[in-house]
Amino acid sequence: MKKYFFKLLASALIGTSCSAQHTNSNTNLSLSDKKATPETVLLYKKLNQLIKKGYLFGHQDDLAYGVNWKYENERSDIKDVVGDYPAVYGWDLAGLEKDDINNIDGIPFEKMKQYIIEANERGGISTISWHFDNPVTGKNAWDNTPNSLKTILPGGENHQKYVSWLDKAANYLLSLKDKKGKNIPILFRPYHELSGGWFWWGKGKCTSDEFKTVWKFTFEYLQKKGVHNLIYVYNTSSFNSKEDFLANYPGDNFADILSFDSYQNNNDKEGIKFIEEVQNQLKILNEIGLEKHKLIAIAEAGYEAVPDPKWWTGTFSKAIGDYKISYVLLWRNHGWQENEKKMHYYAPFKGQVSEKDFIDYYNMDKTLFEKDINK
Repeated sequence: MKKYFFKLLASALIGTSCSAQHTNSNTNLSLSDKKATPETVLLYKKLNQLIKKGYLFGHQDDLAYGVNWKYENERSDIKDVVGDYPAVYGWDLAGLEKDDINNIDGIPFEKMKQYIIEANERGGISTISWHFDNPVTGKNAWDNTPNSLKTILPGGENHQKYVSWLDKAANYLLSLKDKKGKNIPILFRPYHELSGGWFWWGKGKCTSDEFKTVWKFTFEYLQKKGVHNLIYVYNTSSFNSKEDFLANYPGDNFADILSFDSYQNNNDKEGIKFIEEVQNQLKILNEIGLEKHKLIAIAEAGYEAVPDPKWWTGTFSKAIGDYKISYVLLWRNHGWQENEKKMHYYAPFKGQVSEKDFIDYYNMDKTLFEKDINK
């Protein structure tokens, strides 16, 4: 059983170094931020070590709400099912740029901060994306008006607006502290799904050079503001080749984890297309990760409403296969709004059709949850 893992993990973490070996011969991993805090460096080492045991399971907005509940202390749909929390928690900064009290998912930023702190105290890891509004139109991230990204480049008409957004993000990220006053390390995933065309920073909405310039500026500006608790996650949607994945890649000195997002659709009920797509992309990404000495991950995944009772140990586990990924994050369980006509969830909850299979998935040796990564 997986629980023998605790003793092995404790010994594995003793004396590790930045050049600790990747399971499949990836060596010399080091953070792109050369001034990263000791805690951030330690987390990166830990992530590198953990891939020898399996991959971390994550869930978006896990502590804030679930199906038919919200803001209940220490509750989680995942915990309700398996008695354990996810190892990774996903959050989003959208709304911060316009001084909203709540983020894009309706979570007060102060609550989100507390959830990140609570998770960290238990040994959990948080990752943050940012669905920021279109800087030209003021509409949401899905307003993919072409050439909007160009306006936030240095010298662009909305550059100072973007700088003010980064100032707010820096203040928030630096406010995430543990009980000792140390900055909590965060897996930061800006401009996610960049190879898709649905966001204003996506494919066809800017040039590769423009994207790379914005990424590098963001990276350097946040560090200039004293933010050194970030592990930078480069994230695409689907891709078909190494060249496709790396089209907007800013360079090895500006990213730490390489990832993509992938969802199973209702027109693929058997999951055949999903398994094939994920396997093909992991094969490509694994090669890139080894070449560039980077960890790899599936930063978003899922099958809405999980209608297949054997999806977890069947389709999902087969899709990941034996590839040594750092983590996979399932999207959110959004089922608490009044008068909501349709539940919007990607992880099981008590009574859900895939609940029993998820327990089997949890008990697999290679799936790591919060108890598995606790010291």
